[in-house]
Amino acid sequence: METQKVWFVTGASKGLGLYLVKELLNQGYQVVATSRTRQALSDAVGDHPNFLPLEVNLTDDAAVAGAVSSAIDYFGRIDVLVNNAGYGQIGAIEELSDAEARRNFDVNVFGSLNAIRHIAPQLRQQQSGHIFNIASIGGFAGNFPAFGVYCATKFAVAGFTEALAEEMAPFGVHTTLVYPGYFRTDFLRSGSITRSSVTNFSSTTFMRLYSFRTKRKPYSSISSKISKKNISPISTSSAAN
Repeated sequence: METQKVWFVTGASKGLGLYLVKELLNQGYQVVATSRTRQALSDAVGDHPNFLPLEVNLTDDAAVAGAVSSAIDYFGRIDVLVNNAGYGQIGAIEELSDAEARRNFDVNVFGSLNAIRHIAPQLRQQQSGHIFNIASIGGFAGNFPAFGVYCATKFAVAGFTEALAEEMAPFGVHTTLVYPGYFRTDFLRSGSITRSSVTNFSSTTFMRLYSFRTKRKPYSSISSKISKKNISPISTSSAAN
């Protein structure tokens, strides 16, 4: 049955990932979901015969390999990978420490690469499958003050996804890059976003940049890029057919 495809979704305990997992289960799909804590997934989704919650540190390549093996042992295959895990990093470029910037790349970029590294060979062997990489509108236009490093991680996701699409197409595997716009999730709450350790929101570079930014037309450059590429601002994707 078509609905018996197995989806592997990262960052699934809240926000877009959680909404997706619940909808997939409602439609009869089999779902492997990862989060930093298994309990968070169990609390959010509950028990379901088609649901396998896994606690995975996506920055640990060995842990990701183990999760992929567990998924295949449990369901027999993986058909769709959704690289959704990530978090926002607030702080002007000059304010972020080396550790803060690297950590954001470790999760948002290298975490996705780890998942692809271990799941793509399964999809190639099956000669079918689909990889969805969730970027951000901030990976399409980066003019968001205090989100420079976060935007850079999403530009990186966009870049490697375009190459990945060409690499996987000959094997019958589709690749889609998703640029979500604004919608209500827990993205701006604790656990989904981190502030620079030196950022003081009342007096530092961040507030000066923010004040300057709000005096300009906030979406002018985004609209310009969308217009030049002749795409929809609501849903932007790149897929290998």
